[in-house]
Amino acid sequence: MRKGDTILFEAPPSAVAYAAVGGKKEAEGPLADAFDMLIADTLCGEKTWEKAESDFARYCLEAALKKGRLQADALDAVFAGDLQCQCTASAYTMRGFDTPYLGLYGACSTMAEGFGLAACMVAGGHMQYAAAMSSSHFCAAERQFRTPLDYGGKRTPTAQWTVTGAGAAILAPAGGPPYVRAVTFGRVRDYNVTDINNMGAAMAPAACETILRYFADTGEKPEHFDAIFTGDLGFVGRTLLLQLLKEEGLPLENHQDCGLLVYDRDAQNVQAGGSGAGCSATVLCCHVLPALREGRMKRVLFLSTGALMSQTTFLQGESIPGVAHLIELSSELPEETEKGGGVR
Repeated sequence: MRKGDTILFEAPPSAVAYAAVGGKKEAEGPLADAFDMLIADTLCGEKTWEKAESDFARYCLEAALKKGRLQADALDAVFAGDLQCQCTASAYTMRGFDTPYLGLYGACSTMAEGFGLAACMVAGGHMQYAAAMSSSHFCAAERQFRTPLDYGGKRTPTAQWTVTGAGAAILAPAGGPPYVRAVTFGRVRDYNVTDINNMGAAMAPAACETILRYFADTGEKPEHFDAIFTGDLGFVGRTLLLQLLKEEGLPLENHQDCGLLVYDRDAQNVQAGGSGAGCSATVLCCHVLPALREGRMKRVLFLSTGALMSQTTFLQGESIPGVAHLIELSSELPEETEKGGGVR
């Protein structure tokens, strides 16, 4: 069933397995103990950062399959993407899996985009098992979008630290909680932010609009949820998002940002927080989904937010468009959830 931009699943699919892999910086953060694997060598023994990112993604998908007691040939498709040009980290990862691959580029919004598409395919009966995966690597991203690490440039206070890691989740028609109850795919919005070191400001307006559209479509209220997670707005973007929502008459008291959960800004030198396609992917798979499965949270909204520029458009002086995709997740099926005036 569809209401506005929101797809509501009458038979919500399940996230039957998930895994998160992180690097050295992530091992020093607050969620370290929740990761399935932490790799101190961010080169993974490879000669390039780009090859290392593919290793992170491969380890992650292998871990998710192992946890789900599945072989790769059980997957009907893998929806995956990353920040490298032409999504090469994901494509090179999938060389090792004899599985249909659908490459996605939503920048840092890729995990929610892939997760939502996989949920639609599974709920529609077109696939039995579908995986969503996203990754990023700090060194590869800095070299591609900003300046090589050898340059030694000073980072601005609004800059964010790209997560070195990957998250993967496998969806199926049934399998218990967490359940995917709804998806709202976002629209591209551009508020003329041109500072490549301020991704939070570029993405916050898109996150605001997607959240507003979801609540308008469904009639839900923020207080129905244990938490509303955004992908990687960081400190600057989160502050702006809350301000924008308040101006629209929707103050959020239960908002959390993955970029502020994966790192400790006071103890780690990450400026405004975490970012990258692996940011929301790892937090989703090591923190949000386990909390729902274990019943520590009942209902959440999860958004991945993406800045859709390239290194070429930035050098051409273009502004930075943003997009945000939303997933409604629950530890209960719809008929089990009581909500004020009844049940959706």
